[in-house]
Amino acid sequence: MFRCGIEYPRCRWILPLLLLFAIIFDIIAIAAQSGWVEDEGAKTHYASMWTQCRGRNDQWDYKSLMEHPWAQAVAALMIIGLIILIIAFIASFVALCCSLNITLLPLIGGLLILAVIVQIIALIIYPVKFNELIYEGYYDYTWAYGFGWGATILMLGCGILFCCLPRYEYELSGMAKPKYIYTSA
Repeated sequence: MFRCGIEYPRCRWILPLLLLFAIIFDIIAIAAQSGWVEDEGAKTHYASMWTQCRGRNDQWDYKSLMEHPWAQAVAALMIIGLIILIIAFIASFVALCCSLNITLLPLIGGLLILAVIVQIIALIIYPVKFNELIYEGYYDYTWAYGFGWGATILMLGCGILFCCLPRYEYELSGMAKPKYIYTSA
């Protein structure tokens, strides 16, 4: 019979694996050369977290967004969130995969909630300030921006789970008594 739960070593890899996916999503969002914002069909204007490009056909004008303080703040906050996420991933690997260290779990949850707050601030500042910068036409926030939100949502879910896991210390350590659904009369 297949049984699974956090007390089984093979199932302790799930949360660190989710954090690894969040790291990959964050790296994709930060490193993308396009895909944060584009006009309809990316015909005349598109932008990443770092640059914006305007033009038609083969003549594109590339301009850095890093000359704006808000763009520098967005980049800094996203990178700080990624660093906190990597620290939380390493701590979760140590706490769940190497040995069961329940005292680290709330700390990991707190780190993840902090990273979520930092990245939500960055992901809200970007569209507000970018729209003030261009104020023309209709723009879509596309795949790389979505990866940023995906990483943030994964971090939020994992942060909540890490904060709740210490309540189930006996289940985690495998010392809980089995609970039966029915009793014999």
